[in-house]
Amino acid sequence: MTTPFSALDWRDMSQEERDRGLNNGAAVLGSGDIVVGWGERSAELRKRYPNHIDLRYGPRERNRIDFLKAGERAPTLLFIHGGYWQMRSKEFFTVMAEGPMTHGINVALIGYTLAPEATLDEIVAEIHAGIDFLAKQLPALGAAETELVVSGWSAGGHLTAMALSHPHVRGGVAISGIYDLEPIRMSYLNVKLGLDEAASHRNSPMEQAGGPPKPLSLVVGSGELPLLRKQTADFAGHRANYGLPVTYEEIPGADHFSIMDEMMSPKGRITTLIRRLCEGE
Repeated sequence: MTTPFSALDWRDMSQEERDRGLNNGAAVLGSGDIVVGWGERSAELRKRYPNHIDLRYGPRERNRIDFLKAGERAPTLLFIHGGYWQMRSKEFFTVMAEGPMTHGINVALIGYTLAPEATLDEIVAEIHAGIDFLAKQLPALGAAETELVVSGWSAGGHLTAMALSHPHVRGGVAISGIYDLEPIRMSYLNVKLGLDEAASHRNSPMEQAGGPPKPLSLVVGSGELPLLRKQTADFAGHRANYGLPVTYEEIPGADHFSIMDEMMSPKGRITTLIRRLCEGE
């Protein structure tokens, strides 16, 4: 029998149990190969859309945005990659644009400085700076001058929630995200992140009194690690308690990596959620 979320508390776990409960790579057989495959498909897609690659929005090396244009005056989705704020890059995730672009949605992918070279406060600030830049560039890029929809996976789900407060963001789709950083702070992941208690609370959407009153769709796979499924369910409850617009759903059978099939596919559930937000539904 599956342990109910209400009975699952990371504070009751040993360090080893907590670390294992957050380790997506170890939990999914062949996850490294999956990401390599994403990277190969992404490289091919960037070759097809070479005109607006590595647009610089800030002074640091990873402060770059790739913009893939689907159509003239089309709405734009900004995608934020995952990797627990300390791994991977936007170049592995260009393939995630395939589903939304089929529906005429432009897709921008943002890079950001990884920990330990940047603190989480600095990473969040970089995402906001990137949104500032992209919003100003939309007319020159031939995109619709409307608010952006933001989406992200894993750590990018967290950064999506943190980006909702930006005035140029219409709404978000957060996939398999982290919304309470305290279990992260008390795990192996904090070796590079270096969070103290104040930074953890400051950057935890679950710790905020309320939140931006913008639509947010929260998605997680039913086959994901229980601690991470609980993160999404708890954050959905948090927003609902404050009367903020939110939807929550689990993709049946999806793990932390296969869930992204729902964005790469034109008919995928995540693609549908993004399309609805871009169309203002």
